[in-house]
Amino acid sequence: MRAEALELIWRTVVAIPRGEIATYGGIARRAGLPGRARMVGHALKVAPRGLALPWHRVVAAGGRIAFPKGSRQYAEQGRRLRAEGVDVVRGRVLASAEPDLDELLWKPK
Repeated sequence: MRAEALELIWRTVVAIPRGEIATYGGIARRAGLPGRARMVGHALKVAPRGLALPWHRVVAAGGRIAFPKGSRQYAEQGRRLRAEGVDVVRGRVLASAEPDLDELLWKPK
């Protein structure tokens, strides 16, 4: 993977405001990499810890936590989102009726 693509993804993730979320696909589109949602997941996985990316604000389509249910990461993402005031129920972020999940950022209910 090109270093430039990783940096674009990381900069896009850093821009997600506290209390808001983005989908992997939305991050890819905003970074100029449409159709590369899996690349976003990889970029988050290989990101240096020093970047302190708000990885927990990135969710799968439909507002779903992408980590396996019962995993440490699943619990941690839910905990971090709730700490920011985001409602998470059964592994999904509750979205208000207004936003479209295909948008880059949407405000949870």
